[in-house]
Amino acid sequence: MTNTPLIQLNHDWSGAFPRLGRPLRLGVVGGGRISQVQAMAARQSGYWEVVAGALSSNAEKAIGRGKEWYLPGDRCYTDFTRMAQQEATREDGIEAVMVTTPNHLHFAAAREFLQNGIDVICDKPLTNELQEAQELIAICNKNNRIFAVCYVMSCFPMVRQARELVQSGAIGEINQIHVEFMQDWMLPNNPATPEHVQWRLDPARSGKTSCVGDIGTHAAHISSFVSGLELTDLYAMFHICGTPKPLEDTAFMLTKYNKKIPGTLLATRLASGNRGGLRLRVYGSKGGVEWELESSESLKVNIYGQPDQIISRGQGHGVSPAVERLVRTARGFPEGLIEAWTNLYTEVAIEIAARQSGIDLPENLLLYPKLEEGVAGVQFIEKSVQSQGTGRWVEI
Repeated sequence: MTNTPLIQLNHDWSGAFPRLGRPLRLGVVGGGRISQVQAMAARQSGYWEVVAGALSSNAEKAIGRGKEWYLPGDRCYTDFTRMAQQEATREDGIEAVMVTTPNHLHFAAAREFLQNGIDVICDKPLTNELQEAQELIAICNKNNRIFAVCYVMSCFPMVRQARELVQSGAIGEINQIHVEFMQDWMLPNNPATPEHVQWRLDPARSGKTSCVGDIGTHAAHISSFVSGLELTDLYAMFHICGTPKPLEDTAFMLTKYNKKIPGTLLATRLASGNRGGLRLRVYGSKGGVEWELESSESLKVNIYGQPDQIISRGQGHGVSPAVERLVRTARGFPEGLIEAWTNLYTEVAIEIAARQSGIDLPENLLLYPKLEEGVAGVQFIEKSVQSQGTGRWVEI
């Protein structure tokens, strides 16, 4: 393969991200719905091409899905162990892998690729056990790998704008944080019929939680991402509000962040009329910011005593340069979840390409969710389960 640098040494990082000398080679483990979304986003970024995959644990399905993805026959694998080992020996082997399997396979798959010298982009929650998450940190550091965790909500441009405003002091000293993730797709009486629902309610695959480990971790991550504060304490109550299930469909939590700043975290799959109902509100001594997933292109900014402001996503509309580089179309032309995933894959590609080109990137240039944030998500789940079991506040 060519040794031409993927990124030129003299690139001006104050503007848009550079185009690379060639697209990076991406592998896929897990062939469900979310893998298709992520692959679409990776391709859309212009930084990746999908060249290999282990798209099912069923050999027949793996081969069939590989053909649907237009993968070469010799790079359509029936298990991720063989894929990692063979790709690591190819001159044109994959440079990163996305892991989009059910939760219980995240650890084994991520470990296999890390140990074979391949960077990882892993769905959340990172693992089902905290010990496994901590082990991944050790393996990642030992093998000098890049590891991203798919807290994609942090990659929406207006979430990045909210983070900048809050951490610049625009709303003053934070005094409370409220976050909720309300969905309604478990309302039917037979919610466990589709396979993608079945594994989310199976403790052997989903882990100790269902709602908390899935959408609750998104809520916890975005609250810390925007505020810049760590979630330090929580009091959790799990509920099964509808059809009997082996794991919770709803969770209500009282929370505390650094400096004992209070908050709330609500997550449910039985809120009729809510599909992507993620909502974040951060309030401070001067004002507050509010963002909603179902209206993701706008950010409400409230400075006390002044008229409310609505900042809209779009090129040339007053967002910061750091946010502008993540915007693809002018205001009035919608962007959404696919573009947020594209931003995640773009930033990971820049990190990998810079390492291969021997370039040191400016500090805080890339804000994609990293391995340590994935570990924090597993800690959040563990402590939520502990609090639910004891009926007490627990420290994270």
